[in-house]
Amino acid sequence: MQLLPIVFGGIMSHLKLIVPAVIVLGGFLVCSTATYGKTEYVKTTQKQCVYCHVKVSADKDAMNKNLTDAGKYYAEHKNLDGYQDKK
Repeated sequence: MQLLPIVFGGIMSHLKLIVPAVIVLGGFLVCSTATYGKTEYVKTTQKQCVYCHVKVSADKDAMNKNLTDAGKYYAEHKNLDGYQDKK
């Protein structure tokens, strides 16, 4: 006489797929970095992050400290109108 129903084997085979998928998705969530830049900055300036920042990092305070001259100008004026690139 069998005590466990046949369905139990089906659940175990599903768990063999579900558990690794959950681990992989959890890894993606943990390892992905949050972005602190705002999309309106990109839309208004038409520039990438490295135009105003020396290096890009996940730390918001570090991003505020590593501004280029263009980034400092944008922080003061809230736009890049009138900013001249130093060549």
